[in-house]
Amino acid sequence: MEYVRLGASGLEVSAVTLGMMSYGDATRGGHPWALPEDESRPFIQRALELGITTFDTANVYSNGSSEEITGRALNDFAKRDEVVIATKLNGRMRPGPNGAGLSRLAVMTEVDNSLRRLGTDYIDLYQIHRFDPNVPVEETMEALHDVVKAGKVRYIGASSMYAWQFAKMQYTADLGGWTRFVSMQDQYSLIQREEEREMLPFCLDQGVGVLPWSPLARGRLTRDLDETTDRSETDAFGKTLYRQQEDADRQVIDAVKSVAEERGVSRAQVALAWVRQQEAVTSPIVGATKPHHLEDAVASVDLWLTDEELDRLESGYVTRTPEGF
Repeated sequence: MEYVRLGASGLEVSAVTLGMMSYGDATRGGHPWALPEDESRPFIQRALELGITTFDTANVYSNGSSEEITGRALNDFAKRDEVVIATKLNGRMRPGPNGAGLSRLAVMTEVDNSLRRLGTDYIDLYQIHRFDPNVPVEETMEALHDVVKAGKVRYIGASSMYAWQFAKMQYTADLGGWTRFVSMQDQYSLIQREEEREMLPFCLDQGVGVLPWSPLARGRLTRDLDETTDRSETDAFGKTLYRQQEDADRQVIDAVKSVAEERGVSRAQVALAWVRQQEAVTSPIVGATKPHHLEDAVASVDLWLTDEELDRLESGYVTRTPEGF
């Protein structure tokens, strides 16, 4: 495993991040395909054995149970100062007023709730889970700064939004003398590359690390386009994605298959290697519900694609509308 700086910050993360959305309690509103705690723990333990030290969850994942599973497992299997715990806020946690969003009240409430569920005194990377158009950015950035200064959070990050929104928040932090975001978690894969237009160049210019979500396009890059899985059949959010350019996507997926067969590796390794070779990317976030998911993710760190292979993988891409915000 390799370890890299998260953008221009001093924080070191593993070159692959384990996404924790795959683990949660379905009886508490979790995804139907999420693994319960007893089935999740072996994956977390194996990830640590393979050198993965960075774990990304969110308060909304399985209504908080993902954070609980993450916290208990890392407490049992690792030393706190040897792992990086990232979580997020913004999504609705309860009905009624102030149950979601990025208000000062929400930030102060949800950071304490996440700390309690994770069983830790601090969060390494606290991220806003999308932009909140209903709250002044000054209010959000000052509140995030305050939880950093209180010692509850070490670094802050953001997730999918338009580049102008992210720029507005960063420069608002500068004007207020508040803590800046060190990372951007956005959707980026061989079949969703619209972030290359503005967000990724902005992150490179500003020294912001990029942590792509769905680098395998929710598994589409690992199988033929017409194949389905239990997750693809029950993933309500996933069904809203990757519906714009299916003919072009088929060409890209076929190219991944071809390169993988020539290299004698899995398609997942090829697709992840492509993401990791993009200049702006720090650490792709990978979910794992089968043992080979972890092995493929770690093996991709040592796979270096040639310029010719990169061209083959990229040539079929067709412009589409950004999605997932």
